[in-house]
Amino acid sequence: MKLKTLALTALLSFAAAPVMAADCTIEIEGNDAMQFNVKEIEVSKSCDEVTINFKHVGNLPKAAMGHNVVVSKVADAQAISTEAAAAGPANDYLNTDDERIVAHTAMVGGGEETSTTFKPADLEDGEDYTFFCTFPGHFAIMKGDIKLVD
Repeated sequence: MKLKTLALTALLSFAAAPVMAADCTIEIEGNDAMQFNVKEIEVSKSCDEVTINFKHVGNLPKAAMGHNVVVSKVADAQAISTEAAAAGPANDYLNTDDERIVAHTAMVGGGEETSTTFKPADLEDGEDYTFFCTFPGHFAIMKGDIKLVD
């Protein structure tokens, strides 16, 4: 009986591992209608690192309808977006040296994928965070909330 209990416990612990790992990976999609498929994401404090996998599910090229995912404090997002437009297409509309940016993906076009990884410890408790796209004209529509959870 002990052997069956141990085997069952081991099996259940292996089955639970992908679920725990999945909590530290966030999947986001963007499309040609300037929309993310999610409006809110949760970042678990228990994760050592969180990875955002971003897929542009549209068809238009990066030059016409590029998308990225940028993470920052809500209070900084508008300024980051405005300054990103000034960075221009050569810099994928983002000043990557901006210290207000917690994380960012590359700018991608239709059918492309990218990712970024950051530490939840870089997010301050009690602060409001957001994710958004910095392609010109997209910030007003392509954004969502980030919740830091236990």
